[in-house]
Amino acid sequence: MRPLDKVTVLDFSTLLPGPLAGLMLARGGARVIKIERPRTGDEMRSYQPRFGDFSVNFALLNEGKESVEIDLKAKDAKGRLKPLIETADILIEQFRPGVMDRLGLGYEELKRINPGLIYCSITGWGQSGPKAMIAAHDLNYMAEAGILGLSAGADGAPIVPPVLAADIAAGAYPAVINILLALRNRDTTKHGAYLDIAMGDNLLTFAYWGLGNGFSADQWPGGGDALVTGGSPRYQIYATSDGRYIAAAPLEEKFWSNFCDVVGLPEAFRSERADQAKAIETVAHIIKTKSAAQWMQEFAGRDVCCSVVASLREAVNDPHFAARKVLDRKVTVDGRSIPALPQPVLGIFANSADGFPPRLGAGTSKLIEG
Repeated sequence: MRPLDKVTVLDFSTLLPGPLAGLMLARGGARVIKIERPRTGDEMRSYQPRFGDFSVNFALLNEGKESVEIDLKAKDAKGRLKPLIETADILIEQFRPGVMDRLGLGYEELKRINPGLIYCSITGWGQSGPKAMIAAHDLNYMAEAGILGLSAGADGAPIVPPVLAADIAAGAYPAVINILLALRNRDTTKHGAYLDIAMGDNLLTFAYWGLGNGFSADQWPGGGDALVTGGSPRYQIYATSDGRYIAAAPLEEKFWSNFCDVVGLPEAFRSERADQAKAIETVAHIIKTKSAAQWMQEFAGRDVCCSVVASLREAVNDPHFAARKVLDRKVTVDGRSIPALPQPVLGIFANSADGFPPRLGAGTSKLIEG
């Protein structure tokens, strides 16, 4: 048995945060039932590129789930869903605050039907506060939580992040963490819970060092001027002679000493008291004299915390990931398979069977009309 084998999740969410949270719960054994609008379903079903009849994004995020097609604005919607609500353990939704209440599906209403229900709302700014009703996306949350301001390009301007950190790390992951805590709490109290997951709030955790510096010493970091934001030669990206890049992170003194010895950095630039901008410039000039492969040969076995910046294609072909079987599970559509989305759910808690995304409304007749 998997840890969540007897757990049922009703997932009213779309796109990324809620569906990813549901996917992780499904991986742990939960039965996840997507509640989708008629005809179109989850918006992500329409995304490109296609994978058979599905959006590949939808297939990756929703494999192993079931689908119910229903108009939540219809007068009989709540009645039709009531049997599922009565037996569900978890509900996930990510509408703006108040939407589920207006549909008659808010927490206070549903806990009268099912007192043990764990009701998880994922939003950008939470259920309260001045920004609660403001429309935004991942980039906005990153900007207003101060995270984007810690990044800087060569011209000093913030860089568009390549990952959806708010949706995933500040939305889906905290949702799963708190759902699991609520399940454990319910084991002893027999009561459900309302979980207000705010992505903006949770992003602040990622700037822990900046918060500490600011609150304790009034040293508020900006983009490009702190230890891990580009202000130190010990945490930099350096160009090589063949147009590749070396990610160098020899932060600790032992690693920094090894790094300096390998690259031949003059003693004048090795101390933290040295002009950091000059030190960065000097290291950059040295690294530019050789190819990425040459540098990795010289760094081999020296404990210098340096890597070649890999493309995503190169990364998924890394022998390390192959050895750890990170991409061994598959998602299959119409006989064609691709690697399933890697998840932070360990194999000891999940089976290795391939997954299949649900057809829109495929479970409607069985689940709410049968």
